[in-house]
Amino acid sequence: MARAFRAASCLTCLVLAACGGAGTDMGTASDSPQSPSAGPQRGQLLANSEVGSYAASDLLPLLGASSPGKELLQLAYTPICLVNVYHIEYETVGAQGEPATASGALMVPSGVNSACTGPRPIVLYAHGTSTDRNYDIASFATSGNDEGLLLAAVFAAQGYIVVAPNYAGYDTSSLGYHPYVVADQQSKDMIDALTAARSVLPVTLSPLVSDDHKLYITGYSQGGFVAMATHRAMQQAGMTVTASAPMSGPYALAAFGDAVFMGDVNGSAVVNVALIASSYQHAYGNLYSTPTDMFAPQYAANIETLLPSTTPVSTLRSEGLLPESALFSSTPPAPQYASITPSTTPASLAPVFALGFGSDFLVTNAYRLAYLQDAAANPDGGFPNTTSGVPAATAANTLRQDFKANDLRNWSPSSPMLLCAGDGDPTVFYLNTQLMQGYWAAHPPTAPVTVLDVDSAVGANDPYASFKQGFAAAKAALALAQGETGVLEAYHTELVAPFCLSAVKSFFDSH
Repeated sequence: MARAFRAASCLTCLVLAACGGAGTDMGTASDSPQSPSAGPQRGQLLANSEVGSYAASDLLPLLGASSPGKELLQLAYTPICLVNVYHIEYETVGAQGEPATASGALMVPSGVNSACTGPRPIVLYAHGTSTDRNYDIASFATSGNDEGLLLAAVFAAQGYIVVAPNYAGYDTSSLGYHPYVVADQQSKDMIDALTAARSVLPVTLSPLVSDDHKLYITGYSQGGFVAMATHRAMQQAGMTVTASAPMSGPYALAAFGDAVFMGDVNGSAVVNVALIASSYQHAYGNLYSTPTDMFAPQYAANIETLLPSTTPVSTLRSEGLLPESALFSSTPPAPQYASITPSTTPASLAPVFALGFGSDFLVTNAYRLAYLQDAAANPDGGFPNTTSGVPAATAANTLRQDFKANDLRNWSPSSPMLLCAGDGDPTVFYLNTQLMQGYWAAHPPTAPVTVLDVDSAVGANDPYASFKQGFAAAKAALALAQGETGVLEAYHTELVAPFCLSAVKSFFDSH
């Protein structure tokens, strides 16, 4: 659930005005900013503005300066459309249904190529975890936002209209917190962004480009979870989804949470738990009576409002507001838990798990002990042993209750789906993909679900052979240059992401 793509420096010579000019009006009937009404008018457009227009000559050097962008270029990628990028603001709701505003990006192709004009499909994209309160996916050319850059390159420059919300709680949003991995709110936010974006099509700079009513949903990391939740919500509402492709997401949230507390501490656990503390306490109000019920005293006072923040995480750590990497104490909460403080299997991830324990930790031993005791009394059906394959029927621990409320092992898609991930991921464990695959084996979808592990061997007549081969080559090169530590650090953000995104493009092209 860490931020899906690592920020990379933009070329200083790229001036936004030269690419189309910032702040230019989109020229639609809805251009005038409006004040939100007393009740949420979900999907109501409030404001929109042109961010810039980007040709191949603009995108290629930006990709060359980006670590995941360089991997994309290895796949013989060539942009064919000019990309017009807009910043939109719209009305949505918070985790309690309270009125809120949010913002996002609308990317519209244009050009003489037949793939760049006329009715075009829409890709609705959910981004990965960000700790930056000012996060704006539309400003990739000036902020070094790799995720926005890859969206523009992989989809918009190939003829797709892209809608990518920043989420409530980020950028210009009026919401004072972010509803992190709250499936109901985040899926509503996605649908509201789509409604607002559709209301301004066609745009002035792409007057011939319109919505052809094919809708594809995808997202990475946190966004993989959001993408799947959005597909589920739209399907339940009778809305058309052409196909979806969640990537590396924490879909089996209850099992993933149990794995972390059982010693498999993922690489971004401190940030994830800090965001969850704010999110679930706002959404459900049940995590604790006082933050010291869960968090070490030195962190408890600020944890509920700490993230997202305009202050970098590195600064928060130096100021003593977050521990460096330890989620739990290196002292077992009880003798029987010594073997999982930390867990040592699989051996490939043991170094990552070990970093999650120390003398300066976020979550108290008393809280971890209570969580583990509840997990033993009311085990998840997918972890550590596979039984029912679904979350525990009952749980006393309120965090486990909240994880279950947002776990996605409770539906089956009726539109084609691709699940893409890497089975060595130290940040969002592959067990999430495996548990969804197992759930759907027991509850068969009415449409095909394809599972792609980019870190697996190439099979006979494998349609994703080029992506697997590219991933293997990139991983080997990184191991040679930086060793296994370098591979673990880059695996989720720089290795899996561009290859999965490219595979998703191929999947959408075929549907």
